[in-house]
Amino acid sequence: MEHAAPPLIQNRTFDEIQVGDFAQLVRTLRPEDIHLFAAMSGDVNPTHVDLEYARSGQFREVVGHSMWGSTLISTILGTEFPGPGTVYVSQGLHFWRPITIGDTLTITVTCREKFEHDHHIRFDCLALNQDGLKVIDGVAEVLAPTEKVSRPRVVLPEVTISDRELRYRHLLSISSGLAPIPIAVAHPCDRESLLGPVQAARAGLVEPILVGPEARIRGVAEEHGIDLAGLRIVDTEHSHASAEVAVALCRDGGAEALMKGSLHTDEMMSEVIRHLRTGRRISHVFLADVPSYPHPLMITDAAIIIEPTLMDKVDIIQNAIDLAHILGLPDPKVAILSAVETVTPKIRSTIDAAALCKMADRGQIRGGLLDGPLAFDNAVSLVAAKTKGIRSAVAGQADILVVPDLESGNMVAKQLEYLANALMAGVVLGARVPIVLTSRADTAETRTASCAVVQLMAHKKREALKA
Repeated sequence: MEHAAPPLIQNRTFDEIQVGDFAQLVRTLRPEDIHLFAAMSGDVNPTHVDLEYARSGQFREVVGHSMWGSTLISTILGTEFPGPGTVYVSQGLHFWRPITIGDTLTITVTCREKFEHDHHIRFDCLALNQDGLKVIDGVAEVLAPTEKVSRPRVVLPEVTISDRELRYRHLLSISSGLAPIPIAVAHPCDRESLLGPVQAARAGLVEPILVGPEARIRGVAEEHGIDLAGLRIVDTEHSHASAEVAVALCRDGGAEALMKGSLHTDEMMSEVIRHLRTGRRISHVFLADVPSYPHPLMITDAAIIIEPTLMDKVDIIQNAIDLAHILGLPDPKVAILSAVETVTPKIRSTIDAAALCKMADRGQIRGGLLDGPLAFDNAVSLVAAKTKGIRSAVAGQADILVVPDLESGNMVAKQLEYLANALMAGVVLGARVPIVLTSRADTAETRTASCAVVQLMAHKKREALKA
């Protein structure tokens, strides 16, 4: 089988170029171009990267770096006209107007003068936008190649921009405009568990009630420079007492949400089960914003129920569907995961998946579109689903992943976080109040993002009680 020859990059030598010859390049400015140029150059002028600042500035919108346009001139000179072997000598430019996202520049370089004695060439450089308006002009001088060069064109690696800060701000925005809610924080006695609620308070998400040994909390704050001004502290002797008091605040109406600090999960959840249970089984949902997936993923249950029964899974799914509705997904797609996509008696999770889908058909699970069993790849990849001949409205585009058990779910969530750079939030559902249940290794960012979710949930609960 013959393979096509790789494309070549070729130059034009000094002798081949005549005065008046020109070359052109057309390129459109994309948001990722701005981010990549800023990351490469370190130029984080807010005019280019801060939408809020840019709206109040001279141009009323984010504009591209002026030097981005100038690099397109360098691209022509170095790769085509004259091309390989060209040495930049000087470049003078005038910048006439900004380049905004979506602008298409046509770059033209035209041979103006040739100097036989040193093989220098001067080029007129011009950049026009899609409206024919001048954006950049100037003159470049280069040392042109005298020998012909023809090389295979190097294929550049694919570059992906992962703007974690932007995704973080987007997650916080789900509760934009809502008043902060009182949240009891049980035993925030290390840096991350204290910084999380403090950051959430500064972001206007919550009003933390810090429940724990006051001297220890203040010591952590002083050690790490965390400002506790205006925050309420309820002094307790130890972590068990912290869990009891924090849960009591939620039970008696003193707080509308609960947040785990640096104590063990069992310490807090035993109090939750004793005093904050409802008729619904308690379960946990991870919300994962994965850069390579087109929309947020919910993973459940990966933190509470170790080996869920069929009826446990009914509540696990219903809890997740109800949260999806709160987050603005009216008919979430629910993928019930297993190792395979066919019902197999030897794999219990496939039998459960089939039963759950039939229960949804009969109205025992409401508000979502269920399918399963689905392997992980079939749930999140349309290509994988089509390859295996799976016809499903859920396969390849799932909103909710229902895992077979806690072990598999925890591994899926942690792999997305640590290997796929997912931004994570976590919340416990099915109790009388929403609960932020994070790992002791979770960052303050994760805890703050989780607070945005419980803030939204608490406000939806207020609306339901008024109705």
